[in-house]
Amino acid sequence: MTNKTWTKTQLLSDVVTNKNIVVKGNHSYYSDYWDDGFEQSVVRYLLGDELTRDAPTRWEVDKLYIGDYVCIAAEVVILMGGNHNHRVDWFSLYPFMDHIEESYIGKGDTHIGDGCWIGMRAMIMPGVTIGEGAVIAANSVVTKNVEPYSIVGGNPAKHIRYRFSREVIDKLVEFDIYSWPEDKFDSLKPYLCSSDLTALERAIKDYEQE
Repeated sequence: MTNKTWTKTQLLSDVVTNKNIVVKGNHSYYSDYWDDGFEQSVVRYLLGDELTRDAPTRWEVDKLYIGDYVCIAAEVVILMGGNHNHRVDWFSLYPFMDHIEESYIGKGDTHIGDGCWIGMRAMIMPGVTIGEGAVIAANSVVTKNVEPYSIVGGNPAKHIRYRFSREVIDKLVEFDIYSWPEDKFDSLKPYLCSSDLTALERAIKDYEQE
């Protein structure tokens, strides 16, 4: 901990080793100052980590997909592992080892879209999809899919508002900003650091005509 500072972050592309975590690009980060880092502290119950990398699996493992330019604040938890072998439709919730395989139900892959901001101590439950540019408020528990460019908060997290009008959101999704080549992204970055859609559209057109 002595070599850390809260002013620095951990780039996911530099630290992720679990084959069941797929990170797009090289810009998504985690604020790791207060814990042991992204794989050790944030991602929970996902096979393929250092301890289980070579262990045989008894079921299909849900994967975690993280987009580019994702901002993950301190002490976030991304919960994986399906139902954790607790069957709410059984009389007993206990994960008996002699019935462990049939007790497991996967929740599907978890997707965190490009350009999201996940606030401090938020928890992402298994199998949800967080859309591009969404904001998850601090201490929220996300149990359902989150729409692109929306803000959610609470336990369970509920829709608070959209960041922009529907027209603007549709345009931003159409632009597919976070799949641009690096040189295009860097050239148009000043227009991304604003809320002027007309200027951004014009800049994209000018760039593509060069």
